[in-house]
Amino acid sequence: MAIGELLRARGIITDEQLQTVLRQQKIAGGRLGDNLISLGYISRESLDGILHEPPHIPKTADETGLEGNFLLNCLLRTMYVSALQTIPEVSEHIKLTRAVVEELLTIAKKEALVEIRGPSEKNPNVMRYALTNAGKERASEALRLCEYIGPIPVPLQTYQLQVQKQTITNEIVSIDKLKKSMSHLVLSEEVVRRLGPASNSGRAILIYGAAGNGKTAMAEALISAFEQAVYIPYCIEADGQIIKIFDPSVHVPFGPEQPAIGSDKHPMFLPHLPYDPRWVRCRRPYIISGGELTLAMLDLDFDIHSKYYEAPLQMKAIGGIFVIDDFGRQRVRPHELLNRWIFPLERKLDYLTLHTGKKFSVLFDQLVIFATNFPPEELMDAAQLRRVHYKIKISPPTADEYREIFQRVCESYGLEFSEEIIAYLLNSFYIKHKVPFAGFHPRFIAEHVIAACNYLGTQPRITRQLLTDSLENMVVLPNSSPSKE
Repeated sequence: MAIGELLRARGIITDEQLQTVLRQQKIAGGRLGDNLISLGYISRESLDGILHEPPHIPKTADETGLEGNFLLNCLLRTMYVSALQTIPEVSEHIKLTRAVVEELLTIAKKEALVEIRGPSEKNPNVMRYALTNAGKERASEALRLCEYIGPIPVPLQTYQLQVQKQTITNEIVSIDKLKKSMSHLVLSEEVVRRLGPASNSGRAILIYGAAGNGKTAMAEALISAFEQAVYIPYCIEADGQIIKIFDPSVHVPFGPEQPAIGSDKHPMFLPHLPYDPRWVRCRRPYIISGGELTLAMLDLDFDIHSKYYEAPLQMKAIGGIFVIDDFGRQRVRPHELLNRWIFPLERKLDYLTLHTGKKFSVLFDQLVIFATNFPPEELMDAAQLRRVHYKIKISPPTADEYREIFQRVCESYGLEFSEEIIAYLLNSFYIKHKVPFAGFHPRFIAEHVIAACNYLGTQPRITRQLLTDSLENMVVLPNSSPSKE
């Protein structure tokens, strides 16, 4: 269900108004919400309230959006493998409210799949449930089809709607936010000015230029400019198949965790849940992939033994930033990667295929950043370049910018900064040998000086000898080395 259809279903806009706004969007472009507001169909406050709604908490099995037998199989697998017996334990494990778990257990009891074994030893008010022989057989058959044990999946349609509500283009990064997130970097005003509109576009960005001048650092810093939380499901269900999405290495919980659904002091009382516990409230995800990237990593990963899927990288990055670092050095050729993404980059829609042959679409809602030190024309043809809407060249730092970087690095490493050192570097190295400035040079020098001082057992201090040694390690000069005098 799209946002427009959601608003129509709630009676906020009529079908005629939806068709009108869709026609205007085709002509004027922009986001659906902005067009709705401009036509006076909804206020900004009302739209923001709907877009920021957390996932609805299902109060019945039907409200989960999943088919009854699918839910029952998940429940029986969990009880069989994890040996859980009480409603609070099962509820905590599969992330459904106790009312829904009780409803499922009632159905299972009617079908003679579970039986009550009496009160819990820990609390006499809580009953214990156990699988019958028929229940164990049903659980074994369910495990043969899929061995997934964990939080109950979210239906694909429900997931798609939540992705639309929390799309990265709904959050506007102001110039103040961008400058704050980049404050630890030394960047020109032009780069900051051009990076802002690119960040808010949701379109692909190409950051290119000589190596070692902060392209990757810029991409990493950009994620902190986005402050809104997003909801990430543990997993989703598509055509009866389970796809794991939540990844602790990618998805960072935002703020305090919601209370565990089985952690209240008295097991007879339900804790307050701010949103559906099948979701995790997170910061916008950030994924960086370098030379190890292959086309296979952009497709669903089906485990033939456990018989469920791991989501591809771009799916885990939905709602956030996906950086292709060292673009052009991947194990897949640049043209092949870009051809795989021509449609997603243009239409913001990706297609994935299950091992059954079933194909389904997912929103391609993320800021894709290509970072490379290759000339763009060597990596992309004209059609591919056209689909990368923003191209930002990062030039080597100027002498003043280099001086500021060097001073910041010295301060962070506890090294004394002096104008004499800068003058020596400029005259005896950069100017004499015609070496271009690079943003990584000061850090390289500082780390080399500290390592050498630690080896010599002396207080870390930049001397001409140590500086010369670090320069010889940093750059291979065609002629003579810098003067050591």
